[in-house]
Parts: sequence; C-alpha cells; structure tokens
Amino acid sequence: MMYVLIVAAIVLALIGLVGAVVPGIAGPPFSFLGLLVVSFIQDVNHSTEFLVIMGVIGAIVFVLDYVVPSWGTKKFGGTKAGVRGSTIGLFFGLLVTLAFPIGFIAVLLGPFIGAYIGEKSVNTEDSRAWKAAFGSFMGFLVGTGLKVIYACVCIYYIVKDLIQLI
Repeated sequence: MMYVLIVAAIVLALIGLVGAVVPGIAGPPFSFLGLLVVSFIQDVNHSTEFLVIMGVIGAIVFVLDYVVPSWGTKKFGGTKAGVRGSTIGLFFGLLVTLAFPIGFIAVLLGPFIGAYIGEKSVNTEDSRAWKAAFGSFMGFLVGTGLKVIYACVCIYYIVKDLIQLI
C-alpha cells in the first residue's frame, strides 16, 4: 500500500507542477493532494496545522490566479471595461486551450487582447489601452509564478518525506 501512496503522491505533484503552467489543469489542488497523499504514509508525520495552512495557501493561490490579471489591468490604469475584457479574454483563452494544441498561447494572449479590446470599446486612447493590456499580461505572469512556487514547495516537502523513508 505504501508504494501505491508514493506513486500517487508523485503523480499528483507532477500534475500540479504541469498545471501551474498549462492552462485548464488546476495545479494548486493537485499539488496539495500530492502532499496530502504522502501524509498518509505510515512514517510521514505532517501536522494537521501544516496541512491546513498548505491547503489554505493552495486555495488562495488558486483564486488569485483568476483575480490577478484583472487586478493588473486596473492597477495599470484600465477601466472596468478593460477588467471585464481581461476576464473574458482569459475564459476565451481557456476555451481555445481545450480545442487546439497551441492553446497555451491563447491563454497568454487572451487577457492581454481582451483588456485591449475592452479599453478600445469605451474609446480609450491607444497608449492607455496598451498599458492596461500589459497590466493584464503581467497579472497573468504573477498568477502563474505563484502557482509554480506553490507547486515547488509541495514537491519539496513530498521529496523530503520520501527521502526520509529510505
């Protein structure tokens, strides 16, 4: 049974890492599940507090990934139309990801193009619309970075626990 748990933890952690950069895969929940599975191995001792804290952090990172691009648009001077466009662009990019193999590019560009179109729909001047679109893109990168960091932290603890079993 221990070997099944080890394999499951490793697979979940790797899916979490892949999901941190590939849209359409919820990376943080998979990373946390990998950490949770490894904690069921007999000689691995994770406190309940540790697991709760890691779960809460994972949930926050998961939510921030959807909020940060819109926040970036607003922070770089975007209007509500730009924020809405960024959100619509993100969801459109996710849909394209499901349909086409080059979808990752659509998720990168979706919030950017959506924010720009949103800004132009309310007659925002070009320079300001591009600035808002850049803010959306930066927000997307920050969200992705947070997911990668969270996945790496979970992998660190999983690997550390597995090394201690040897």
